[in-house]
Formats: sequence, C-alpha cells, structure tokens
Amino acid sequence: MALCAKKRPPEEERRARANDREYNEKFQYASNCIKTSKYNILTFLPVNLFEQFQEVANTYFLFLLILQLIPQISSLSWFTTIVPLVLVLTITAVKDATDDYFRHKSDNQVNNRQSQVLINGILQQEQWMNVCVGDIIKLENNQFVAADLLLLSSSEPHGLCYIETAELDGETNMKVRQAIPITSELGDISKLAKFDGEVICEPPNNKLDKFSGTLYWKEDKFPLSNQNMLLRGCVLRNTEWCFGLVIFAGPDTKLMQNSGRTKFKRTSIDRLMNTLVLWIFGFLVCMGVILAIGNAIWEHEVGTRFQVYLPWDEAVDSAFFSGFLSFWSYIIILNTVVPISLYVRYVPSLPRGLSREPGGPIALFMKMKSLRSNLKSSSSCAVNIS
Repeated sequence: MALCAKKRPPEEERRARANDREYNEKFQYASNCIKTSKYNILTFLPVNLFEQFQEVANTYFLFLLILQLIPQISSLSWFTTIVPLVLVLTITAVKDATDDYFRHKSDNQVNNRQSQVLINGILQQEQWMNVCVGDIIKLENNQFVAADLLLLSSSEPHGLCYIETAELDGETNMKVRQAIPITSELGDISKLAKFDGEVICEPPNNKLDKFSGTLYWKEDKFPLSNQNMLLRGCVLRNTEWCFGLVIFAGPDTKLMQNSGRTKFKRTSIDRLMNTLVLWIFGFLVCMGVILAIGNAIWEHEVGTRFQVYLPWDEAVDSAFFSGFLSFWSYIIILNTVVPISLYVRYVPSLPRGLSREPGGPIALFMKMKSLRSNLKSSSSCAVNIS
C-alpha cells in the first residue's frame, strides 16, 4: 500500500501514451491503488489520541488528572478522573478502529478487483491496483469502471456506450458516452495493440462534468470532452463491451479527488459542545478565583491566629501562596460541572441507497447540486398564454 501514499509534484498537464508504460512511468503518475483508511498498526494510537484530544473536554480532564497528581493541591484521588477519561477514550478508539478496519477491508476489496488489460497484444487479467496510466482496458456489461478512461471503441454503433453514474451523482438513469470517430473503429485486439496515440489534457481535478484534452495520433489531433470519458465509479450498462485508455488512475481519478482525505469527524454539535465547555470552564475559573481570594483574605486576617492548631504546610509561607494553592484545589473539587459522558462521539448513518464506497457521499452532494440547478432553471421559465 506504500504506492498509494507516494507524493508527487503538482502537474500542469497530463500526458498519456497508449501501450507505452515505459514512457508514462517517467512522469511518476499515481498507481490505481486507493487508500481511504486513516490509520495503520503503528500510527493508530498516537494519531487517534491526537484527534481525540482536539475535543476541549478531553483536554480539560487530562489537565485535571495532572493537577490531581500534585499532592499539595489535590483533595481527590486521581483514580476518580482517570477511570472515566480512559473509558471514554477507549470507547471512542474502539469505534474509530472498527470504522478504519472496514475502510481497510473495502480498500483491499476494491484494489483486488479484476480487470482485463491489454498487455503486449494480449488481454490479461490484472488487479485494479496494478492498472497504470496509458493501459487499454476492456470493460464488459455491468462492470465497474476501474479508472478514468478515454472511451476508444464499443460494441454499439458509432462507438456509443451507456453508463450508470449513481456512485458519482446519485442519478440512476442511463447516460450516453461516445468515442471519437477516429478510434471508434478500433474494436479489434490487433488494432488496439498497435494504437500509439498520445493524450494531452488537464491535470487531475474534481470537476465531474468537465474535461478538456487533445488526442494526437497519425500526425493529426482530435479534441476531447467529457462526453468521451468514462469515470471511475461508473457502471457499464446495456453495452456488451468497450475499450478505454486510462487517463487518470487511483487518487488522481475524479471520484477520489472529490472524496478527499479521510478526516476526523467534527459536527456542528461537536463545535457547540467545545464552545459550551470553554464557557463552563471560564465560569469554573471565576468561581475558583473568588474562592481563592476569600481563602487568602481569611488566612491573612484570621488564619494566622490559628497557626498553632492549623499550621500551614512546609511549602506554604504566605497567605497569598495559600490562596494560589486553594485556587487549583477548588478547580479539582468543582470539576464535575463538565460532564465527560457527553463526549462519546457518534457516527451519523448514511441515507439508504448511498454506498459506503469512497464515492458514496459524493452522490448526495451532486444530487443536491443537480436539484438546485433544476430549481434555478424552473424559476427562470416563463409560460406565454395567448
């Protein structure tokens, strides 16, 4: 999986030559391996703890635990804080580990899917993770598209094919894609093996409905658009077979560009809770300051008369310092104003019909975007009644 995380310099344009892996490898394009998981065995504990302590309440209780380890100011056992804190951290860590386990499982399942790749003039079964930019892939009916492909030819007349894009935009109706006329005749394996056209196009981006590029072949050039592309996550429908040239693979595909990096879930409720905890902590500090000032005044005015019966600790040499220590003691005693039980995070469930694959949530937003566009179009419609 190391290939999935390989960092590359930003591209200004994409160049892909068909059937020439040696030429394409010099550009160090990403492999078709995807990685949506956040952790591995070595990074899980430090990264997960770092994410959990971004919650203000968790940091607050860790701070209290440190205070309770100081005997001069602690009137409560550290056990009363560490048990609920460890319990909450453990429950959240188990939930995060379970989520990430299923991400790893999904990644392995997707990366090990089989695809027919034209290598040295022969169609060979290859895992998706081994597909490279510039490879020619054969797709059959009801198969998922392995990468972002330039449609070369199909079993339908005029190089047409039909795809379902539910994983991308949530729409289940068929969409039509068409190969450019010059390549639509390349339905034979021997012809495809000799195809050496080069595509120069835009760099990887997340625009699902736009594509701009040019195919250079036989000393001529042919413009390319989104109508000539099959995007990863689509499903070939009502078409016996088609051939496509890999333009973008793995993390460079538009599906993965929209998915982005898996991030720590932070909802509006989390942000509200952080704000409330900060306000409560401010109130707690104010109470601690008032009580500490009262303690210092009492020790200065009255407490000095009872030194025989209530002597100060060895480290305390003044009423001011006594008040300072009392401030932290009151912070510890009043710590229950922040209930730690509120901070066991939850995972919102996805709406029915949306996949948990990398592109699943994209469908929801694209559906909303499409609906908003349709509403705008409807609002500008006028009916002329004569």
